[in-house]
Amino acid sequence: MRSFFNVIAVALFVSSPKVKFGASRSSPYLIMTSTDPPCPLEPIHNLPLPPPSHFSHLYTPNSSNQTVVLGIEGSANKVGVGVLSYDPSTQTYQTLSNPRKTYVSPVGFGFLPKETSWHHQAHVVGLVRAALSEAYPEDGEPQRNLSAIAFTLGPGMGGPLRSCAIAARTLSLLWNLPLIAVNHCIAHIEMGRVATSSSDPVVLYVSGGNTQVIAYSDGRYRIFGETIDIAVGNCLDRFARVVGLSNDPSPGYNIELEARKHTLENPLKFVELPYVVKGMDVSFSGLLTNIEELTKSTNFVKEGQEKEREEQFTVADLCYSLQETIFAMLVEITERTMAHCGQSSVLVVGGVGCNKRLQDMLALMVQDRGGTLCAMDHRYCIDNGAMIAQAGMFGLQYGSESMCLKGVEGSECTQRFRTDQVEVVWRPKTRRKHIS
Repeated sequence: MRSFFNVIAVALFVSSPKVKFGASRSSPYLIMTSTDPPCPLEPIHNLPLPPPSHFSHLYTPNSSNQTVVLGIEGSANKVGVGVLSYDPSTQTYQTLSNPRKTYVSPVGFGFLPKETSWHHQAHVVGLVRAALSEAYPEDGEPQRNLSAIAFTLGPGMGGPLRSCAIAARTLSLLWNLPLIAVNHCIAHIEMGRVATSSSDPVVLYVSGGNTQVIAYSDGRYRIFGETIDIAVGNCLDRFARVVGLSNDPSPGYNIELEARKHTLENPLKFVELPYVVKGMDVSFSGLLTNIEELTKSTNFVKEGQEKEREEQFTVADLCYSLQETIFAMLVEITERTMAHCGQSSVLVVGGVGCNKRLQDMLALMVQDRGGTLCAMDHRYCIDNGAMIAQAGMFGLQYGSESMCLKGVEGSECTQRFRTDQVEVVWRPKTRRKHIS
């Protein structure tokens, strides 16, 4: 890891043959990753924003009086760098750039920590350069616009987390900028709140490593329900490997494409699977074992073959049945949380959250309750650097003692870092009034 530190330091001062600081927006090497308009601060109902002078020991705005944070994400198979700004004159947040790279493993295999770490180490410097070049295309020294560096402290895979943390520490030391440690789960939530202008939703957080139903109460995001074994994304990924679906762009998306073959004119066969909801929690491991066994049965029709009997089923049938079953489980515990908390809106975040079928099922449930669904597409649902910058921005602006580090001390990554461990200092400490 020490050699990686040196590589980053050298690479940032050596001109890249493709991406250079100060590249024009018309450059063929500069791909635009953020074209969204600014998001206003007022609709999310945070606490009043303290003036930067209140935390002058932590950070200072740039020459344009804007606070700008560079965020680095790399907790799983995606490494991303995002640049996000806050403009006090308009009281808006804006993502200036958000490039990322995905490690795609061979068909039938998952992504292992060692290979994923190598991938992140190979791409993080280029992504930093690309992000800064897009954010400040006419500036030869774009790093001077930054107020802080944010990075994912956890949870996630150890090797990839450490690789990106070292990159963040290096930038912090090179450019003399404060370092902000961010909880990955909190980043998903805060990016979603800002992007959808949702002030106080029930949050369904669904990804490859996490499955939680969350609501804010008394200064923390409280977990009302979660998986008791594997995450929903892990369940989807492992089934995709069993049936030989590609990992490009993601196994879960390829399952979604297979399930979309179900239409009113040509319906797919629904295969009954275990439906395991235990109070507010869910379980997917038994369901996964069951559907894996079905692929070994004589009724399973492999690719290129045709059904000969009514009881037979294809890969598309199983993908459709898997989605319908696990998404129904998630909708059930989300609705129960809404009823318990007296909430009318739901925010869905995480990589699985951009699944159109899940969004449609949640929308139907929420509409029946007279509420609203807040959802995003793959740009912000899937792991990205801008969400780390957004949570880091809040931690910086509100002076979070646990997030704003003193030097590089306390920047050791952790694979276990629960959502409810973080004190959310930027939101009012209101207690949830539970509905009996």
